[in-house]
Amino acid sequence: MVTKSELVDVIRSASNPEEFRELNWTGTFGQYLDIVLRHPEILRSAHQRLYDMILSFGTEETTVHKEKVTRYKFFSDPLGHGRDAIFGLEKTLAGLVDHFKSAAYGYGTERRVLLLHGPVGSSKSTIVRLLKRGIEHYSRTREGALYTFAWKVEENGHEVVIPDPMHDEPLRLLPEEARNRIISRLNAQRKGAYQIRVVGEPSPVSRYYMNELLKKYDGDIDKVLEHVVVRRLVLSERDRIGIGTFQPKDEKNQDSTELTGDVNYRKLAEFGSESDPRAFNFDGEFNVANRGLIEFIEVLKLDVAFLYDLLGASQEHSIKPKKFAQTSIDEVIIGHTNEPEYRKLMSNELMEAFRDRTVKIDVPYNLRLDNEIRIYEKDFNQNRVSKHIAPHTLEVASMWAILTRLKPTKKGDLSLMDKLKLYNGKSLERYTEENIRELREENAREGLDGISPRYIQDKVSNALVRPYSTTCVNPFMVLHELEAGLDHHSLITSEDTRKQYRDLLAVAKEEYAEIVKNEVQRAIAADEVQIQRLCANYIDNVKAYTQKEKVRNVYTNQEEEPDERLMRSIEEKIDVRESAKDDFRREIMNYIGALAVEGKQFEYRMNPRLQRALEKKLFEDQKDSIKLTSLVSSVVDRETQEKIDVIKARLIKNYGYNEESATDALNFVASIFARGDVKSKG
Repeated sequence: MVTKSELVDVIRSASNPEEFRELNWTGTFGQYLDIVLRHPEILRSAHQRLYDMILSFGTEETTVHKEKVTRYKFFSDPLGHGRDAIFGLEKTLAGLVDHFKSAAYGYGTERRVLLLHGPVGSSKSTIVRLLKRGIEHYSRTREGALYTFAWKVEENGHEVVIPDPMHDEPLRLLPEEARNRIISRLNAQRKGAYQIRVVGEPSPVSRYYMNELLKKYDGDIDKVLEHVVVRRLVLSERDRIGIGTFQPKDEKNQDSTELTGDVNYRKLAEFGSESDPRAFNFDGEFNVANRGLIEFIEVLKLDVAFLYDLLGASQEHSIKPKKFAQTSIDEVIIGHTNEPEYRKLMSNELMEAFRDRTVKIDVPYNLRLDNEIRIYEKDFNQNRVSKHIAPHTLEVASMWAILTRLKPTKKGDLSLMDKLKLYNGKSLERYTEENIRELREENAREGLDGISPRYIQDKVSNALVRPYSTTCVNPFMVLHELEAGLDHHSLITSEDTRKQYRDLLAVAKEEYAEIVKNEVQRAIAADEVQIQRLCANYIDNVKAYTQKEKVRNVYTNQEEEPDERLMRSIEEKIDVRESAKDDFRREIMNYIGALAVEGKQFEYRMNPRLQRALEKKLFEDQKDSIKLTSLVSSVVDRETQEKIDVIKARLIKNYGYNEESATDALNFVASIFARGDVKSKG
């Protein structure tokens, strides 16, 4: 039983006074200059800081369809323990980081709106959510530290501390000429790195106090800066510090003050003028997001007036609060939109200026099966769900989702299922990964249509809560939910599309039948002693064949010709043609010879193709004695039942089934054999 003292210990361990003091540091302007001299990187722009944040989590080289791509570990969501990890979009994410790199180096993209474009559920919001969480965390680290300031002034006979409402960079308070000289000297120390830039003017509030104090001290800036209290700045979306989010509302209710702030009428009575910055709330989303990032949800649904604000914010790095001059900002502007809204933008000639100031990055659906499976395994792993999810359940759902996203190729001998396997890294008879670029160029929109991962997640969830079974969810339950939901899918407006998706469900079901049939065959043929004996017999005959020798019959002790019938019965199981048998046999013997030179002994598992062929051969030899088709009968004799129990135990031990799902798999395969469907793919 948990005690009170244990709970108190947990509470105490969650507090870190040293970190609190570091994150709440305050000091003078002079002390801040000392920090700047030691760590010039604290002056980075929002784009530079975001780029460095992504790099801080590390990178690795990966290969996507024969092309080297940098994978940024940040997008595996290390901060959220993988909850928002993104799979299968390596090239898209590499392009996104290239945009931030270009902006960090000042090549022009820092003056653009970044537009993530793609179908619903393609991870656009997830990418932005990761960036928000990442920049929050980075601002709390020593490497990502940044600072702002407040004014210590006297008002109404009392000393008060007035924070800069836009969390500005303290060096902005210096005259431009002095500031530029300082920055130039700091940049001279940063050889090979991007150049630090501190541009723009302080916020209207800080300009007000700066001017008032300069008058008071007759232009002595040293005395003015004694009123400046510098403090550490921690970005936080919840506290609306450095991270802003704007979501369009009904056009009649949209108000530009939500972006740039509004008059504080309570303070208006005190200060008397709407143009007095002390009577204005600089709390619009642009103001809030200064020094960090602003997200525009469904950005193209914004009223045209809002889009003009967006143009100034991106191109000029300034906004226009009501009654005030242009106000400098430093923030990353990211919007995201879906296909219909983007098409509307492209057809609107009046929006040419906006299109010209936009960098569009397509965020398509994933097209690689292994990565699609990982998306759902993240949500439906066995630690999070109460029912057992049978093997291949998520795989079949993923398969169907990707099939809906693929486009038919002009090459008539490549089916959509073949294309799916090719994209997933499997080489086919006439196609390899080298053909993928050609196939992708043939259908540039591939991945921008089809079924969303959200639909799959919803239907798997439905299957988990439906009373199909008390302990298990299998592929057929999920396939049923996927099909039933098509009638009410809000994004499918065409009956032809609905029919196409139903037909693809049949394709996925057919592929599952082959997968589970092969697994049952392997379970039946999993007698280690027999498979090793069969392998040894095959190798002896192949050796004699390739060396033009004879084989000694172990029963008659007579020299005999190599058993061609045995060798072909095994090789045919993996579609080794008659014309290719010599090459296959020499390949096996060369591999065995190479192992022998290294002092190693060949085992059948070392060659997956040969292993599969041996398992299929052994299955063919044993299936009649097992009487698998008797499973569909209500009466099973004791001997057959014992053999079936052995197969079931192997499915549970080797392939991840439980008792119920193993029984379901055996019954399904038995029904196939009962219909006489004994064809099996390699």
